[in-house]
Amino acid sequence: MATLGFVGLGTMGGRMAKRLLDAGRRVVGYNRTPEKARALVAAGLTLEKSPRAVAEASDAVFSMVTDSAALRAIALGPDGVIAGLQPGAVWAEMSTVSPDVTRELGHAVAARGATLIDAPVSGSPVTLEAGQLSFMVGGDPAALEKVRAHLTAIGPTITHVGELGLAVTMKIATNLGLAVQMLAFSEAVALAEKSGIQRERAVEVLLKSVIASPMLKYRGPFVLGMPEDALFNVDMIQKDLGLALERGRALGVPLPTVALTDELLTAARGLDLAHYDFAIVFDVIARMSGLGPSVKTQRA
Repeated sequence: MATLGFVGLGTMGGRMAKRLLDAGRRVVGYNRTPEKARALVAAGLTLEKSPRAVAEASDAVFSMVTDSAALRAIALGPDGVIAGLQPGAVWAEMSTVSPDVTRELGHAVAARGATLIDAPVSGSPVTLEAGQLSFMVGGDPAALEKVRAHLTAIGPTITHVGELGLAVTMKIATNLGLAVQMLAFSEAVALAEKSGIQRERAVEVLLKSVIASPMLKYRGPFVLGMPEDALFNVDMIQKDLGLALERGRALGVPLPTVALTDELLTAARGLDLAHYDFAIVFDVIARMSGLGPSVKTQRA
């Protein structure tokens, strides 16, 4: 049986590793904060002391970290993933990071005789636990085939989009739509409420209408009360919007709705709301409109 490595056992990575364990895979892992992996250890995961140790013990490595800096931190140096990769191994990197950083690391991985593919996901903890996560993959198709069965144990849909770095580019393009959709939904609810329609009724109507994307179906109700634990907080979505704006400037692609949404999320940070899910952009619109915020942010 192949041994799989998983580096980054946070909100998404931990759930992915659990699905691999549940599918009968042998998994070794590393997390910067080891105590957060206790439940996974109880489920059968072997916890290692460094990313390098994970790579040395694995036929294939998977990783999910917060940003480009975190990816560099687990990848490089004497204790990094690259130092431990075995010849012929595949590293499937799932984080939403700079495509330039992905390509840079790809060259370093190739020098070890291994292969890096970028395999970011579309979905959230909700879709992951429902078994509906989808992957977009960039890089060597042969490397993808080596890990395809393991990826499908996490999520059923895989789309190869081209060379290394293009999958994470596609993920950035996807995620900008999440924030822009949420802003448009928030504006619609605020307009309806200010006109005299109950907020709850406006949400109900919109989520039964043609605009109700899968994302809005589970995130739209947050305008009636934010969850205690954010699915995707303001800081994280702004990281992705920043990557989108950076790519847009580099390629000459104007992204005006992204820029506006990003500014309103900056306002959310200014209101000390950054720890909430990015659906909190509704509260920014509500306050600007003279409406009350979502229920659980009354004290904010």
